[in-house]
Amino acid sequence: MSSTLSRRRFVAGLGLMAAATVVPVEAATRVFDPPLYPPMDLSYFNTPVGATKFAVKFGYAAITWDGNDVQAIKDVSEAGYKGIQLRSNLVPQYASRTQELRDMLAQHRLEMVALSSGGVQFNTDNPTEEIAKHARHAQFVRDVGGRYLQITDGFARRKNTPTASDYKRFGKMATEIGKRAHDLGIPLGYHNHMNNLGETPEDVDRIMNESDPRYVKLELDIAHYFQGGGDPARAVQKYKDRLLFLHIKDVEGPLPGATGNPMFSYRFVELGRGKVNLSAFFDELKKADFNGWAIIELDRVPDKTRTPKESALISKKYLEEKLGMKV
Repeated sequence: MSSTLSRRRFVAGLGLMAAATVVPVEAATRVFDPPLYPPMDLSYFNTPVGATKFAVKFGYAAITWDGNDVQAIKDVSEAGYKGIQLRSNLVPQYASRTQELRDMLAQHRLEMVALSSGGVQFNTDNPTEEIAKHARHAQFVRDVGGRYLQITDGFARRKNTPTASDYKRFGKMATEIGKRAHDLGIPLGYHNHMNNLGETPEDVDRIMNESDPRYVKLELDIAHYFQGGGDPARAVQKYKDRLLFLHIKDVEGPLPGATGNPMFSYRFVELGRGKVNLSAFFDELKKADFNGWAIIELDRVPDKTRTPKESALISKKYLEEKLGMKV
């Protein structure tokens, strides 16, 4: 008799197990009290992802120190910036010592925001090697723990007039570089620049149209864009979904007594000392809910009586006291 009851219980248990495999989760959990595996609460996924909130983090570019990158790291940190942009000139020195550079940045509480990879020679006879060079720079950014890779187009407008095929070739090569950087987890940004392919707003449009937006973003330089005839605030409106990070500086001109070469008719200066409407630009960034990095970048100190660090502090003071930004 007892063996018969045991068999009945065994068969009944099998029936419950089979039922649990075919009935809904809610019903299955009622078989056991308390439930072995309570239903998962998926209500979290019903909440839409909120819009990105406006936030700008400020860094400074080491180019102003003319190759003295160790001093640049020290000064940028002491000036109170949180990030720094370095250049590919230091790649040969630190390619096999990336941990040393990482440690130096960490010691000075700086993030490597980007590496300037230089101009892309898109008319080269060896495009494979040119692409590989910039891919190596992207690998360097990754090894150092940086964020972005920056390229310009390497076109000398002073000597040549760009053609439609120039834009197509550059767009194609930039896309190929961007793909390789993307595979390494490093987004690529194109830096618009005076006297290059991307001088005017129309030029920037062409480059953006000729490159794949999945792999080539815009690193908007507001002073170059302004000097090329554009309104940086309107550029934010137009490219807000493609902005990677920013270069911010000011520009003055025409300079007294400037004649001949148009390159010398203007000068890039610290924030607030030129003609760029910085207030309108940051207002537009806020409307666009921009959340990312802005690098203050000057090729050189405009006044030779000042040091690069003093120049960096002038721009910081303007951001904080005139625009109410936190550096």
